[in-house]
Amino acid sequence: MAGGSGNSTGVSSQAGILEGMNPSHYNPNDPLTLFIIQVSLIIGVCRLLHWPLSKLRQPRVIAEVIGGIILGPTVMGRIPGFKDAIFPAASMPLLSLVANLGLVIFLFLVGLEVDMRLLLVNWKVAASVSAAGMMLPFGFGAAIAYGLYHQFRDDNGVNENISFGVYLLFIGVAMAITAFPVLARILTELKLLGTTVGTIVLSAGVGNDVVGWILLALTVALVNAGTGLTALYVLLISIGWVLFLVYAVRPVFIWLLRHDGSLENGPTQSMVALTMLMVLASAFFTNIIGVHAIFGGFLIGLICPHEGGFAVRLTEKIEDLVSVLFLPLYFTLSGLRTNIGLLNGGISWAYVVGVIGIAFFAKIGGGTLAARANGLVWRESFTIGVLMSCKGLVELIVLNIGLQAKILSVRVFTIFVIMALVTTFATTPLVTYLYPPWYQKRMDAWRRGEVDLEGNPIQPGDDASSQGTLGDQKVVVTKFSKTTVLLRLESMPSILTLVNLLTGERAQPEPKVHRSKAVIPEENPPPSRSLIKKRPLEVHGVRLVELTQRTSTVMQVSEVDELQERDPVINVFRSFGKFLNMAISAALFITPEDSFAETLVAKAADHSSDLLLIPWSETGAISDAQDPQYANAENRFTTQQHNLFISKALDTAACTTAIMVNRGFGGPSMERTLTRAISQISIRSPKNADPPAPVPPVADPSHHIFFPFFGGPDDTIAMRFVLQLATNTNVTATIVRVVYKAGVTEEPLDLPAPASIHRPDLPRGLSMSNVPTLSGEDTAKDPTVQLQATVSNSTVPDAEGAFFQSMADSVPAAISQRVLFETAETAQPIHYVISKAKEEVGLSKNAGDLVILGRSQLDLQTHIRRELVSVLASLGAPSGAGNETRKCLGDVAEAVIVSGTKASIIVLKASG
Repeated sequence: MAGGSGNSTGVSSQAGILEGMNPSHYNPNDPLTLFIIQVSLIIGVCRLLHWPLSKLRQPRVIAEVIGGIILGPTVMGRIPGFKDAIFPAASMPLLSLVANLGLVIFLFLVGLEVDMRLLLVNWKVAASVSAAGMMLPFGFGAAIAYGLYHQFRDDNGVNENISFGVYLLFIGVAMAITAFPVLARILTELKLLGTTVGTIVLSAGVGNDVVGWILLALTVALVNAGTGLTALYVLLISIGWVLFLVYAVRPVFIWLLRHDGSLENGPTQSMVALTMLMVLASAFFTNIIGVHAIFGGFLIGLICPHEGGFAVRLTEKIEDLVSVLFLPLYFTLSGLRTNIGLLNGGISWAYVVGVIGIAFFAKIGGGTLAARANGLVWRESFTIGVLMSCKGLVELIVLNIGLQAKILSVRVFTIFVIMALVTTFATTPLVTYLYPPWYQKRMDAWRRGEVDLEGNPIQPGDDASSQGTLGDQKVVVTKFSKTTVLLRLESMPSILTLVNLLTGERAQPEPKVHRSKAVIPEENPPPSRSLIKKRPLEVHGVRLVELTQRTSTVMQVSEVDELQERDPVINVFRSFGKFLNMAISAALFITPEDSFAETLVAKAADHSSDLLLIPWSETGAISDAQDPQYANAENRFTTQQHNLFISKALDTAACTTAIMVNRGFGGPSMERTLTRAISQISIRSPKNADPPAPVPPVADPSHHIFFPFFGGPDDTIAMRFVLQLATNTNVTATIVRVVYKAGVTEEPLDLPAPASIHRPDLPRGLSMSNVPTLSGEDTAKDPTVQLQATVSNSTVPDAEGAFFQSMADSVPAAISQRVLFETAETAQPIHYVISKAKEEVGLSKNAGDLVILGRSQLDLQTHIRRELVSVLASLGAPSGAGNETRKCLGDVAEAVIVSGTKASIIVLKASG
């Protein structure tokens, strides 16, 4: 009887499957089990589908809808028993409830993403593109609505009381609307956010989004209202609610945020809770007055402030749960409701083609004509039109509302879902074809007046021969006057110290005298002299932030100016420049990680820099470590993405590029020593009550440089770099010309013992595949014979030796006492460099020493590669720092890094 009583009350078996429970059986009193199965299946299928689609640069919503179609009646639903076991009709309300709750929060995020300031800045072009992009498809949509209304009005599930006017309005909105969130992500994926096209499309998308939601709210109000008078009341109450939120709720909300410190420091947990309560309350109100609940959430997003990055930081706290869990449920429900099997006639497929045609050509035509009227060229105008034709998830939200309101039948709903998929899927390939990167560069050059529309140079001297001349001039540059620097938080001490040294010796200002005590002769007053007699060094800092698929990072792009003003790294760099009276600029760029090198090189070219300085990552991450406490320095030479970034920068930069591997230059490195952990007992101990002692300043601010000169363009430019650093009175330098001479007798060279070279920043456990090897072409050569012939042939002029001697003879007297030139002949260049570096650097507790190297040693490369194998083996690290690091920095630099030389390393590659 007890068991029967338990079943009658609906109490689930506590033993579960051990007592024979079927997990897929829907129990309304315990729906969690089946709900977990449904959610897991939906998320798993959507993620699996997104992986191949992401290779085609398709947004995630495509995978989510296709996943729903596969799980729905079109594919999996045809398997007998599948729908009743996994998606029984009784369980759908719960799934729909969770999905719609997530939709309300997502529309709140969409409102947060809509920055009205962007619309106001570009209001003219945004209004015209947005208006034309809506009116033309709205008109054509109204035309096809006549046929749809009369052809499918008798389908099951359609409200017979829906008038043609309401139907026409809904179809027009469905045709005219643009998916602003998907649009922003497509622009992000195609790296168009910072272009003219991206700015116009985002601005027009904001206007299109706002107007589209207003029209949709009006449509839903007309459907839900029994009479025209009721619809008018609903409209007036909606307007009143908007005014109440803007003029009553928003000022109080902003006051609370300022009082709580959330505007300056990000939202506190209390403010997040208050914001979510406001979202739910607004959704509740708009729902009970006859407008869909999603509009309430959207309105709260619109009134949230963007000052201080509040909207971005609030989005960061919410977006992952919404995009990972809630949105797949909603858009998969769209697929579950889609039944392509209902399109079983020629008329149905004719309407599919017609709807897709109108969605494409009307939307593209309206946006194209409006963009062309605003002065853009045809190709850019077509690109804007194609982007404005993107439907995506907003279209699916509109269609689901229409299905729930019984405006659309399942058949018409399926027609429009197919249209949304086709238009969204086609956007990325069409834009890639119409507006490729090479065409973007041509248009930028055209707007600067450098080329015509066909890409032909306008100004004389822009041909290939002059470019070669310019490259030659940059190789023989005598002084670096414009430098672009990659700014990283972890590398700031070393970068600031090096930039300070590059400025050389500064003129000392005259002592100031109070103007009331100054004695000025009546006749022949002294001429005013400038404190800076020479052209100052220009330093342009570039701060790179990763642009991801997250909504928050896309929002940061439109707020980059404000974000730039708050960025601590940029502010430190600017303050450093003001303190030293240097010509400094700094800018922040938000771009995908795979575009970091391209962006950095482009900014160096924009500033006409003759030196690009890139600090090697302390942790191996391209972006700054979010929490340096957990950064792992052992990955700094083995991370493939970072090595690829360095290689791209070196290969594409038009100016000289310097890579700096920091080991305590001007500040502490990432190396860590053992520290005593504070336990619960020691926290209470008075021994730990005192604050840590301040770090004493460096007693000796000097730096010593060791530079082995092998020859070639890289070493030539490195020589000039060393001499420019030596103009600073705190710098001394030893410059040694290393001449390879086979068979020379020399004393045994002192290499560091393997036990003494272990450093936390060196990789361990590399496979033997990283051991340096010679290519087949190199193996076929006999480098010893070739090099001996080159050295012994006295008829060949020694160009490298002549250059070295000329530089030694022409050193200014002001620095001649700080620079030493030497020449060494050796049969083991790498052994010699490591041993000499041990004698030269790291001997005193100064502000840090440098070993400066050219990246390539030209004719010596084959012999050096052979010697590198033996050097790494003798150091106990046969794999060195890895193949990728070796390709980036060169063989000699790798040997110096692995040898544990107590100095930072700078590797230079000459332009061209």
